[in-house]
Amino acid sequence: MKSANICIGRPVLLTSLNGKQEVYTAWPVAGFPGGKVGLSEVAQKNVGVRVGDAIHVQPVLGAVLQAEEMDVALSDKNADINEEQLAGCILRKLDGKVVLPGNFLYCTFYGRPCKLQVLRVKGADGTMLRRAQNDSDTAARGMASELSSRDPSTLDISYQLSQLDLEVPRRPASSSTPYRPVDDRMMNKAGGILSDGTQSPGNGSGLGLEEVTGLACSFESAREGSEQPVDEERLLKSPSVGAQSNTDTFYFISSKTRVNFTKNRTNSKDQANQLKVTYDMIGGLNSQLKEIREIIELPLKQPELFKSYGIPPPRGVLLYGPPGTGKTMIARAVANEVGAYVSVINGPEIISKFYGETEARLRQIFAEATLRHPSIIFIDELDALCPKREGAQNEVEKRVVASLLTLMDGIGSEGSEGQVLVLGATNRPHALDAALRRPGRFDKEIEIGVPNAQDRLDILQKLLRRVPHLLTESELLHLANSAHGYVGADLKALCNEAGLHALRRVLRKQPNLPDSKMAGLVKITLKDFLKGMNDIRPSAMREVAVDVPNVSWSDIGGLENVKLKLKQAVEWPLKHPESFTQMGIQPPKGVLLYGPPGCSKTMIAKALANESGLNFLAIKGPELMNKYVGESERAVREIFRKARAVAPSIIFFDELDALAVERGSSSGAGNVADRVLAQLLTEMDGIEQLKNVTILAATNRPDRIDKALMRPGRIDRIIYVPLPDAATRREILNLQFHSMPINNEVDLNELILQTDTYSGAEREPQADKREAETLVPHKFEVFFSLFHDCNCL
Repeated sequence: MKSANICIGRPVLLTSLNGKQEVYTAWPVAGFPGGKVGLSEVAQKNVGVRVGDAIHVQPVLGAVLQAEEMDVALSDKNADINEEQLAGCILRKLDGKVVLPGNFLYCTFYGRPCKLQVLRVKGADGTMLRRAQNDSDTAARGMASELSSRDPSTLDISYQLSQLDLEVPRRPASSSTPYRPVDDRMMNKAGGILSDGTQSPGNGSGLGLEEVTGLACSFESAREGSEQPVDEERLLKSPSVGAQSNTDTFYFISSKTRVNFTKNRTNSKDQANQLKVTYDMIGGLNSQLKEIREIIELPLKQPELFKSYGIPPPRGVLLYGPPGTGKTMIARAVANEVGAYVSVINGPEIISKFYGETEARLRQIFAEATLRHPSIIFIDELDALCPKREGAQNEVEKRVVASLLTLMDGIGSEGSEGQVLVLGATNRPHALDAALRRPGRFDKEIEIGVPNAQDRLDILQKLLRRVPHLLTESELLHLANSAHGYVGADLKALCNEAGLHALRRVLRKQPNLPDSKMAGLVKITLKDFLKGMNDIRPSAMREVAVDVPNVSWSDIGGLENVKLKLKQAVEWPLKHPESFTQMGIQPPKGVLLYGPPGCSKTMIAKALANESGLNFLAIKGPELMNKYVGESERAVREIFRKARAVAPSIIFFDELDALAVERGSSSGAGNVADRVLAQLLTEMDGIEQLKNVTILAATNRPDRIDKALMRPGRIDRIIYVPLPDAATRREILNLQFHSMPINNEVDLNELILQTDTYSGAEREPQADKREAETLVPHKFEVFFSLFHDCNCL
């Protein structure tokens, strides 16, 4: 230390051969080998050296002043930390630390490790330090690679000592405040290592640096007596690298230093471009995008236009709709297209258990957005952050709502009117506090609904724009028409699933094909999409998913008139909507099938669901009844809400007479049946119009159903399903006998005459019974004589 003119407890400048620099405090450490520099693992990372590497050590001869301001980059994983409290933690734990631009600072914040990079340092004398790159870095990297490739044991201690700058220039006079002395109270009692990163002197002649605890240096890496030759001249002529000289002015952190945080943009340009969402990437939302652009872009890009006309720009826009429809994607696209500063608030992430911390975080986000205008504050899952105060579980939720109301009212008070906009997204708008949904806060509410067939086609075209596929325009149109209830997220998952099916198809044929050739063979076809639709169901249907039985119209014998009426009521409005619109015909909202038991009413509903390809919700009356007040009505509302979400859809009420009993005839406690009926009537034909949802009901007691439900506008078609006539019975028997071995002696005409008053349900079990009775003696041949046995018929 003496030969290098390094004083105990004074700062020294370390410069590695790759150009990285760091300032530490020099202390001798007992038992440390001479000519060695001891660095902790953190110091090694900052300087960019490994065990055995050469490093320049120079005493700091310039002035060491207080840092007035310091800009640090906060990593993405620590972006949710309270910056104000983190700044206080840095100033306390790193007090006296000399910092250089490009250095990394490490501290523990409430048990959470934080890594920050110093971007800029402003000294008390007004000097700005930024990281500089010079031509010597390239040469330094080359020498560093050469030295690092050399065995460390070959470097003699005398040559390592030659790296120290022994020619000390005269220290210039300076009127600045000298570097403050080491505080003895910070010393470690055990052996001279300080908790704040400095060390007390110990006995020994080696040179140790700050934070020697956990040294990763190997003291045996350089041994005396090594006889391998070393290029001494090359080492002595190694360039002095780095942006700072030991005679420059340095700056240390103090309690008066102001810490500014910036988000660390760790993504590369390729990643940023790949993740960048633009308007042309969003499909099926043209009308919503047009409205959003008018509301958001004009005030941000042309604020003077609004001021000249005296129009107050909007402060907030609320996007609401089912999950997966593209609310968050729209917000990202708006931010990218406008070029505004974006601050994202995920409701559950900023909630803190500490009193006042959540509100402080909100105030900090709004203050930063005001300073960096034009800016957009996007609040995702707004209902989790601002629920209704009447039903709040604790006081934190009430305080958060009050803070957000105050902050939104204060937008524009500091001259940034129209330059800060709050964009909220939720799928539960009814759960938001009513005070938020008034003009002056969220001025506009835009619904992002479930896409229709044309919108789904647009989404599929944009999803498959960069995907190799063999689908024609007609196949894409067929796929869009059959994907009822699919939202944008479902269609994206469907494309991924279809791609996996295509990949599996190619791998089965050529399992050992290299990736380069496989990329040109994997192309998605319509069959891949149809297979994927079996696995990917609409999101809204997952809770009420019904396995539609594989029943077709051909499985139902006769009843041609009933089939035609159902096709006219349900299938035709969907397949030929333009014809209904031109002729001014309103498609029926409800169809009631009634008739004797066993006449195929439920089976007809199953065939309709299967043949039409619509989302089918089967409801049994008793399932809706609940012993708790209001739960039965809530179940009815939930069913219709889900049916609207996956429209076009069919709601099938089996045994409607048990659910919609005539009012006044119920003797149950609380008149729950009357309340359920009232809710059912309101949903079918209330203020909110029921679109693309068809009600299909079946009953054998139409006289028990309330008359208000049977009027046009609710149940428009009442279809009687009679007992099968002779032609219908012939078709039913032919369908049954088609899968049975029948003896030639069976007279089908006589059998039709004998079953004149039988329903379809009664006809099938008798055939099954007779088959079972004759199966043992005749094995595989069923013998029907003339069915004179009364036990059989």
